[in-house]
Amino acid sequence: MTTFLLRRFGWMLITLWVVFTVSFFLMRSVPGGPYDSERALEPEIEANIKKKYRLDLPLTEQYVYNLGETLSGDLGVSMKKDYTTNRLVSEALPVSAALGLLALAFAFSIGLVAGVVSAVFRGTFADFALMSIATVGIALPNFVVAGFAIILFVFILQWLPAAGWGSLDQLVLPALCLGAPYAAYVARIARTGMLDVLGQDHIRTARAKGLSPFVVVAKHALPTALLPVVSFLGPAVAGILTGSPVIEQIFAIPGLGWHFVQAAIDKDYPIAMGLVLLYTTLLYVMNLIVDLLYGVLDPRVEWK
Repeated sequence: MTTFLLRRFGWMLITLWVVFTVSFFLMRSVPGGPYDSERALEPEIEANIKKKYRLDLPLTEQYVYNLGETLSGDLGVSMKKDYTTNRLVSEALPVSAALGLLALAFAFSIGLVAGVVSAVFRGTFADFALMSIATVGIALPNFVVAGFAIILFVFILQWLPAAGWGSLDQLVLPALCLGAPYAAYVARIARTGMLDVLGQDHIRTARAKGLSPFVVVAKHALPTALLPVVSFLGPAVAGILTGSPVIEQIFAIPGLGWHFVQAAIDKDYPIAMGLVLLYTTLLYVMNLIVDLLYGVLDPRVEWK
């Protein structure tokens, strides 16, 4: 297992370097720069700004310098605002992580239960109703779900606040809206996996032994049926983190998502690059966790 982890760590470093290189040159190949939308500056002031951020250097020298800073752990200073990328990540990441973890917990708990119930009661009204709701959940983007949720829970029922950050009740509604489409995906994946497992020989053997339906499903079928759901974990985490800008904007949540979009619009190279690398690292780590969970859930899987 140690060899497996070391190999994956090496590939992660290579992946981050490739992402850094591609992102660096793509950002600077787009016409315009971070200060093109500002009012015309005096030539001396513009020259000083470019010198401060080393935009006056040849592109290859900028690349080498920025790569060296990144390797040292310094992700740079924002070109548009008075803070560093490291400070932004340290302040906004816990906010986005809290929102994302709650949304992920909702998506996998509700989606898994719905998928298992739908598979166990295949062909019944419950199966039809749950899969219909899942189909609608997949079709509707999260900002549409957010609109309906605000109308229902804020204006009609008056159970939750409309926006803000600082208390748990302010986190529930955005997490629900962010996780709803992923809950629908999990429900369909879990149903498919459970139907496949329920038809296997060891399940028929367990039933022949007289085990209760709950034990057959929970102990013998569910661990194997979880494998495709676990496979969805890595992309789901990336999707929830990168899909949060709209939800964060709607509910006025000071997370990473809004800063990511704003950095792309402003061509704020250090912020955009730092968040791209952060998202890449998170996606790689989640995929590694998925691979490790595979070995836990299925003893036949070997870490190589």
